[in-house]
Amino acid sequence: MRHPKINSAKAIDDHTLLIEFDNFAKKIYDIRPLLEKEMFSPLRNFAFFRNVKVDSGGYAIFWNEEIDLSEYELWTHGKAINN
Repeated sequence: MRHPKINSAKAIDDHTLLIEFDNFAKKIYDIRPLLEKEMFSPLRNFAFFRNVKVDSGGYAIFWNEEIDLSEYELWTHGKAINN
């Protein structure tokens, strides 16, 4: 099953991302549940969190070489919003 690729990602507050997919869907993704894991703890720093980037293929977002989230995670666990 193919999941939509990510077109853009934007930090909209200190715990939430707005993700836009290539099928024109938009979803909100709350990172708070991930902050308990040590790997994601740097995202508690809003200056770091807001520097999210989309990989060139649209298959993931990332902050550095160690912190990323797949399009599957964002699509499956994000909450749909109206355009």
